[in-house]
Amino acid sequence: MNLTTKQKQYLKGLAHDLKPVVMLGQHGLTEGVLAEIDAALNHHELIKVKVSAADRETKKLIVDAIVRETNAVQVQVMGNVLTLFRPSEEKKIHIPK
Repeated sequence: MNLTTKQKQYLKGLAHDLKPVVMLGQHGLTEGVLAEIDAALNHHELIKVKVSAADRETKKLIVDAIVRETNAVQVQVMGNVLTLFRPSEEKKIHIPK
């Protein structure tokens, strides 16, 4: 799924007041963390994930892996916080075209 710039801006506005629901700890990206992210996306559609990594390259690799494994869309990365969107079957969030 690809989002236009306008759609991403809309989702950024919706995500502004959200707190991270999943936080990566010292063990990094594990199967359990991916399962939590997947469950949160199924329930909320739009979530934030706090990624604590030592450097930018590691953080980028982790973000890319999360997006690839969850089939979600990266809305924004600001600092150590990744915003993800994946529509569920109920389509809780209506995105304008």
